Amino acid sequence: MNRPTPKQTAPALEFPLLDRNKWNLAQQHPENFTLVVFYRGLHCPICKKYLQQLQDLLPEFEVRGVNVVAISMDSQKRARLSRQKWELPNLTLGYELSEETAREWALYLSAGVKDGEPDKFSEPGLFLVDNKNQVYYSAINSNPWGRPHLPSFIKAVDYIISANYPARGELF
Repeated sequence: MNRPTPKQTAPALEFPLLDRNKWNLAQQHPENFTLVVFYRGLHCPICKKYLQQLQDLLPEFEVRGVNVVAISMDSQKRARLSRQKWELPNLTLGYELSEETAREWALYLSAGVKDGEPDKFSEPGLFLVDNKNQVYYSAINSNPWGRPHLPSFIKAVDYIISANYPARGELF
């Protein structure tokens, strides 16, 4: 299986948004980066805290020229419940990530084992995609914990921009 590799074009990514629009990575034109956060879904309390922190940091990402989006394999109904119950009015939130697309992004997939979990869902992933639609950074998790710490990620973006630091890890 191929995986998204730094300095290579990001895999295709298109999905519906809760505002009834479609989101397409290839159509994004950020000043610096697009931050794509794949989350497990409504059933995940760790995702709730992570996305709430992400929403709190949206202004910090915005001033750094970073567009932010979060997506899961949840249905529209479950994504709406996440927005409502988790109080995420400002976060661009997508839904119905396909299994095929999750695999193209090398996300781990899990089978539901508890009440409230979908039959199948993707585990977390975080990708920083540059303004040329190339993968700059990736973090892929097989469980809900161990994700990049968002406040320190802001500092990393500052360094990347100020030092013109190149993407690394391209020799896979």
